[in-house]
Amino acid sequence: MKARIQWAGEAMFLGESGSGHVVVMDGPPEAGGRNLGVRPMEMLLLGVGGCSNFDVVSILKKSRQAVESCEVFLEAERATEDPKVFTKIHMHFVVKGRALKEAQVKRAIELSAEKYCSASIMLGAAGVEITHDYEIIELG
Repeated sequence: MKARIQWAGEAMFLGESGSGHVVVMDGPPEAGGRNLGVRPMEMLLLGVGGCSNFDVVSILKKSRQAVESCEVFLEAERATEDPKVFTKIHMHFVVKGRALKEAQVKRAIELSAEKYCSASIMLGAAGVEITHDYEIIELG
């Protein structure tokens, strides 16, 4: 996997993925930015959520669950001193569908956390406390 980050002036950077997609990262005005893109640490948190949500949806589909929507809301805490690393991340999944089995939803989240989500497993190995919970919403 490769990526390229190009400085675009002030506190703005353009990140280009190996697959050719570009994202804008920018700092807050107090750090010389113009607030025109996500912060790099926000990007990391988004990556963790995207990785885990991808896994959960994929596992639920493979187990023939009628999932119609899956959102994950993340809350992270960071160290107060530099380096201001993540210390805790909590993921709250909201899974919507028809006749979803709670055991299957729970297992999909556990499999992502313990086996498949490279991003969250990597951060967990680095000492970040990662927790999960979920709710299931039945669609009529």
